[in-house]
Amino acid sequence: MSNNHSRRAFVKQTATALGAFSLPALLFAQKVNDTAKKKVVCVGGHPDDPESGCGGTLAVLRKYGHDVTIIYLTAGEAGIPGTSSEKAADIRKNEAINACKILDVKYVFAGQIDGDTVMNNEWLQKIQKIISDEKPNILFTHWPLDSHKDHQVASLLAIQSWVRSGKKYHLYFFEVCTGEQSFVFHPTDYVDISITQEQKKQAVYCHLSQDPPGIYQCGHASMEEFRGREMGVKAAEAFIRMNGKLAIG
Repeated sequence: MSNNHSRRAFVKQTATALGAFSLPALLFAQKVNDTAKKKVVCVGGHPDDPESGCGGTLAVLRKYGHDVTIIYLTAGEAGIPGTSSEKAADIRKNEAINACKILDVKYVFAGQIDGDTVMNNEWLQKIQKIISDEKPNILFTHWPLDSHKDHQVASLLAIQSWVRSGKKYHLYFFEVCTGEQSFVFHPTDYVDISITQEQKKQAVYCHLSQDPPGIYQCGHASMEEFRGREMGVKAAEAFIRMNGKLAIG
């Protein structure tokens, strides 16, 4: 049996085990019609995080016909040294909007402040409502074992929203700058992004204020290649699936 055939059989088997709304199931189904499309949501700490962490996967799912929304916890106010927070937010919001156009996804800015993110009941209710309004079947967010406080907060808010929803959708964690930011990341799932690798790169390069070559030098280029080698394809993104009994699927 060929490698491609084996991978496809494995994905089909995994999809059956996890249910119709799981990531393997959506990828196995490939192109869908309007009645079969699902909703995919990604929560990231700053503009450029979802794009660099799982932009290739979001683009693949969009190409297959699923609806995708990126929720940015902050607008990146602290991300441009020597620039006021207001101006930095304007610049980075525009960069994110341009990136979302390339990925063909919807965007939402939640309204927290870069570098000063908080995890409290008020914000949990806000984020839970934003996520709930999107009616997700799958939610992506940061791996909670991350060196960046804002990434941790985004992850914890997403996890608690998932728990309070009754675990009604699948939750997956993505990695960023593994070894420097994401630690102890042992994937459970992989997505072949060979067909969207360049599209992902174009989206990341919309974030000119964040030094796109530096983002890739942080490890993302090697991560795509290494995860691809693990999967047996040209390029891939890896995820950790949150275990838990689901009310659907």
